Amino acid sequence: MATPDSTLAVLDDGGARSTQAGSGERDVLRMEGITKRFGGVLANDAIDLRLAPGEVLALLGENGAGKTTLMSILFGHYRPDAGRVSVFGDELELGSPRAAVKAGVGMVHQHFTLVEAHTALENVLVGTESLRSLRRDRRDAAARLEELSARFGLPVDLQRRVCDLSVGEKQRLEILKALYGDARILIMDEPTAVLAPSEVDGLLEFLKGFAEQGNSVVFISHKLQETMSVSARVQVLRQGKTVAVRSTAETSPAELTELMVGRPIERLVRRPKPPLAPVLQIGGLTVHRDDGRPLLRDVSLTVHEHETVGVAGVAGNGQAVLADVIAGVRSWTSGSVEILGVEAGSSGPRDLVERGVARVPEDRLGAGLKPDRPLWENLIVYDYRDYQRLGLFDFRKVRRETARLIEEFGVKAPGWKAETRLLSGGNLQKLVLARELSRDPRFIVASQPTRGLDVGAISEVYDRLIAACDAGAGMLVISEDLDEVITLSDRIVVMYEGQVAATLAARDATPRLLGHYMLGGTDDGAPR
Repeated sequence: MATPDSTLAVLDDGGARSTQAGSGERDVLRMEGITKRFGGVLANDAIDLRLAPGEVLALLGENGAGKTTLMSILFGHYRPDAGRVSVFGDELELGSPRAAVKAGVGMVHQHFTLVEAHTALENVLVGTESLRSLRRDRRDAAARLEELSARFGLPVDLQRRVCDLSVGEKQRLEILKALYGDARILIMDEPTAVLAPSEVDGLLEFLKGFAEQGNSVVFISHKLQETMSVSARVQVLRQGKTVAVRSTAETSPAELTELMVGRPIERLVRRPKPPLAPVLQIGGLTVHRDDGRPLLRDVSLTVHEHETVGVAGVAGNGQAVLADVIAGVRSWTSGSVEILGVEAGSSGPRDLVERGVARVPEDRLGAGLKPDRPLWENLIVYDYRDYQRLGLFDFRKVRRETARLIEEFGVKAPGWKAETRLLSGGNLQKLVLARELSRDPRFIVASQPTRGLDVGAISEVYDRLIAACDAGAGMLVISEDLDEVITLSDRIVVMYEGQVAATLAARDATPRLLGHYMLGGTDDGAPR
């Protein structure tokens, strides 16, 4: 990967400036004094960013630090309140995605922007070609995409519908869309969040190869090991400001973590205890779709008190279906499911809560919280009768309990009456944990508990879950983040195409070994 030789301002923690060797004349991108406000919130505060040819720049920061806002300004989704942007030496028209694409900027979003019912080829052409071109040049477009696919190692079947593509193929298609538009600067927003380890390796190799051909990348990620392996420089944002720019070779994950959060991160250490009584017993569980297609096939697993069982797998291999069955929102074809000694489905959600079941759902806003209701309603929803007198709420008691939970779980919010939707992703998750874990649960099912969270919020969520398990709860953690599964678990179950592909002790697991099973590998030839 090429190393930039341009002048790069480096900010230390106190804001002092120093320089690295070079002239700065070869920068392919300059963002100068970018300031953006949303109402009373200052999202970007006079940020400067430079990108050299052949460089991968990692852009780091907690949720709400201003990373995505800054890149959305570059790609034309937002217009800044102040500042200027130049691409390849030319002033960029701000607030216009079309102008950004024309200038050679492409953006691959964390959440794919694909039409599931269309083919891969149609997804590339729609929005980039006129209707006449769609009819006239489809064959030429396919040939060009095949050439790009071979050149950059991005295999995709252009004739398949997007709904039939794997997660990795969908991401490669998003990249091909950008390359088809002649992107020479790629913005990658959390690109590895849903990929298996082998797919992550392939993506990082693509980014390195793309840069080696003289192109440039801005890489946004919360995964610091990937950041260290692929980038030449790191720029850290905190509360809308640049707090540091570092050469990757001269920093470390520990330093970057402290720069992002503003303090050292200390994480609880999992101390395994002997498992006691089972809190979840699943035997021979099979679930079919309405058309008869199996979603789960003969799945069996057990979780005990004091034990955490992790479930790993590429998205769409049955993990979400398993979570829905346990939560009581999906029926099953055959098999048995017992939670705390009672058959699932024989009692309602309130009975499960009262017997000690806590649920941290994947969809925080859709399934875990009522976004348009105030914080206090979401926190007391299980016990609202305890806060009523003669049919009226005792708001003094409500305020006192809500304030206690907000403080204990570190929820940053405008106030106990604030609308829940105003909270950041990390604080939404803390709100869910405050409600679920404050009841001293006996069994916890946590789905994607830290997806989209920054390193500081992740550490706090881990601490809460580990403390609950140490206190006696049994826990099932369903996650596509393999480091997370290994960190939290005593045992790990890997799912592939609706079946249990492997079960192993967490101490024996590595991301590469788990990835082998996640993609259909067997014990024969498992990587060491």
